[in-house]
Amino acid sequence: MATSTVPRTRSSRPARRPQRRPAFRIRRQLPTSPWLFAAPGLVVTGAFILYPFVSTVINSFTDRRTLIPGRFVGLANFRELLHDDMFWIGLRNSALYVAGVVPALVLLPLLLALLVQKNIPGITFFRSAFYTPVVASIVVVGLIWVWLLDERGLVNSLLETVGVGKVGFLSDQWLLLLSAMTVTVWKGLGYYMIIYLAALANVPRELHEAAAVDGAGAVRRFLTVTVPAIRSTMVLVAALSSVSAFKVFSEVYLLASPNGGPAGEDTTLVMLVQRTGTGLTGRVGYASAISLVVFAVTVVLMLLVLRADRREDS
Repeated sequence: MATSTVPRTRSSRPARRPQRRPAFRIRRQLPTSPWLFAAPGLVVTGAFILYPFVSTVINSFTDRRTLIPGRFVGLANFRELLHDDMFWIGLRNSALYVAGVVPALVLLPLLLALLVQKNIPGITFFRSAFYTPVVASIVVVGLIWVWLLDERGLVNSLLETVGVGKVGFLSDQWLLLLSAMTVTVWKGLGYYMIIYLAALANVPRELHEAAAVDGAGAVRRFLTVTVPAIRSTMVLVAALSSVSAFKVFSEVYLLASPNGGPAGEDTTLVMLVQRTGTGLTGRVGYASAISLVVFAVTVVLMLLVLRADRREDS
């Protein structure tokens, strides 16, 4: 039986349905798209960081006051710094603050993180308790410590009870500075503890188990396993705490009063900027020069910390 095949013509093929065009066509390459997403951040950065910084640099070379436009005076403000006793007092106190606060904020939160990392009953409560000062307002924290350390406060009452007598925590120059350091360390413990907890979670347990098999005790495992593994985090904590300590203001201001304690001997550089540059007759130009010194010193501190870390790597 013979069969015949007839070739199919184009008309016999099923017609394709016309494709509907999307209502909105998205361009694959839109040069302005990244800038649209970055615009809010750029506006905030320019308005609140770049513009104030450039304005501070310009004002540092003028004699501008709060209500009086300044004129260009060159390096006169910086030369005045060299002969200003309050500037050197503020620089000394800020440097002492860094020397006292940074080691404590590098070591104590680490030990605290090692403690709360253990699976001890009730440890969750202590984690929350240690972090509470971080979320508390610095003004509230400062007032609490003022009430504690005042001549008629709780601490002096306890000292009198045991026969020690009253201690001038807020009237003695060095005790006041030490008290402010204590407030800074107490408030920063929880914040840096969280940073260390995140770093400790990334330390492999196999390293501790291998060290334990070799006979290493807890202290030796801490020094030979934990510390090298979280060294970069310790450098980060040192950098952050050194910058914040050098720019300290609130703690000393609340404990020492706006005058900077007895005879202004506890004034820090940032307090000097606030006292000099504010008010109806504030010397904005001179305060701007001090601000640039603070900025330069903080940059140097950051570079020193990073350089020390690179030396250890090499």
